[in-house]
Amino acid sequence: MNDKRTADALPAIRPGAKLKALRVKRGWSLAEISRRTGLPISSLSKVENDKMELTLDKLLRIGTALETDLAHLVAPLSAPEIQNVSAGRRTITRAGEGKVLEGAAGRYRYLANDLLNKLSLPMVIEVTAHSLEEFGELNHHLGEEFLFVLDGELDFYSSIYMPVNLKNGDSMYFDGNMGHAYVAVGQSPCRILSVCVAPGAPDAFKLPEHTHALVRGEPKPAEQTKRVPHHQKGE
Repeated sequence: MNDKRTADALPAIRPGAKLKALRVKRGWSLAEISRRTGLPISSLSKVENDKMELTLDKLLRIGTALETDLAHLVAPLSAPEIQNVSAGRRTITRAGEGKVLEGAAGRYRYLANDLLNKLSLPMVIEVTAHSLEEFGELNHHLGEEFLFVLDGELDFYSSIYMPVNLKNGDSMYFDGNMGHAYVAVGQSPCRILSVCVAPGAPDAFKLPEHTHALVRGEPKPAEQTKRVPHHQKGE
C-alpha cells in the first residue's frame, strides 16, 4: 500500500465504535441504549461491532439518546477510544473459511475478514512464486509484520538485508515499510501465516475487491533487492 492511499484512509470514521465509546463512558448497557432509542439490542450490538451499517434515522435517534450531535458520532476515534472499543470483540474463522484472493505470488486467505476496523490483518498465504521474477514488485505496507512458516520452505528477500531461508516452524518479525518478498523453495507446498500490524491505524487494512493492494506497493526508487538466498551462502 502506498503512503498516500494509507493516509487517505485515516483516521477511521466508525459510528458504531463511537456509540460504544460514549455508552461505556456513561456506564450504560446496551439494554439502556435500546430503551432510549427503541432499537433492538441485537441490532445495536451488530452496529458496535461493525457488522451493521447505521441509517441517518438511526444515527439521529442514537445521538439524541446519548445527548450528542451527529457530528460527534461520525467524528474519528481518539486513541483512548480506540483502546476502549476494542475490548470484547471476537470472530471465529473455521478451517477452509476466509476471503481468498489469487495473485501472481500466491493464494492469500484473509482470516477474520468479517471483523472491520482491525488493528491487525491475519492471513494464510500459499506461496507459489519460485523466483523474484514470479513474485513481482516488492511488498510494502504500513506498520510491522509477523511471519510464521506453517509448511514447506521459503527464501525471504528484502530491500535491506541479505535473503534468509526459513523452514517449517521458523518465524520472523519485521518492518512492513521495508520492501519484502516471499519465494517458495523446492517442490513441496509452502504456506505461511502472515499478520500485518498497524498500531493506532484501525482502518489502514481494507480488503480490496479484486487485488492484493494492501501489501503490494510501488518499490522505492533507490531500492535494490538482495538476491542471493541466505542458505546458499553457507550460513
